[in-house]
Amino acid sequence: MRVVFPEFRLGKVLSTSFTGTLSERFGEPVERIPVPRRLVDWLTVSGLAVDSCTDAQLDVARELREAIHLAATAAATGEALPPSAVRVINDRSAQGRATAVLTPEGERRWQLGADSQVEDALGVIAADAISVLAGERDGTLALCASPTCRAAFFDTSRSRTRRWCEMNTCGNREKKARFHANQRRDPGPAK
Repeated sequence: MRVVFPEFRLGKVLSTSFTGTLSERFGEPVERIPVPRRLVDWLTVSGLAVDSCTDAQLDVARELREAIHLAATAAATGEALPPSAVRVINDRSAQGRATAVLTPEGERRWQLGADSQVEDALGVIAADAISVLAGERDGTLALCASPTCRAAFFDTSRSRTRRWCEMNTCGNREKKARFHANQRRDPGPAK
């Protein structure tokens, strides 16, 4: 029997995209990396391919994911970064082995070696989180306006007023809910 997993929600910012591997945190949570193979899949589509992942490495990845989410949520709400989250992010960053490379388009990408492991990929994700949390990028951390999601995302819109982690999921769902609520309030002309 073939198991079907939820699709990945891939954003433009690696670290906040990684936190999106657990969505609907305040509703019915959707775990997008429930097994080690799915973490390998996510890392591959994110440009950080590794050959394998153990259950222990998946646990470490989830710990990093939650630390980034906690720190990004604190930053988005103007609170102090939780020391425990900062410690996890720093530890993972220090343990990774990756090389920054310049693409022909003038963008920085991370390159893992042929013998890279999950820890190396997690180091890249942690380094990305550090860059975002330290304010080294043009944009701002925000929280999704969906009450069931509340995912942290990096808003690079011109006005910095984006409300949804993803318009095609949370934004559309909320717009549809408002539309249906308005329809119930205003049933239209009587026949």
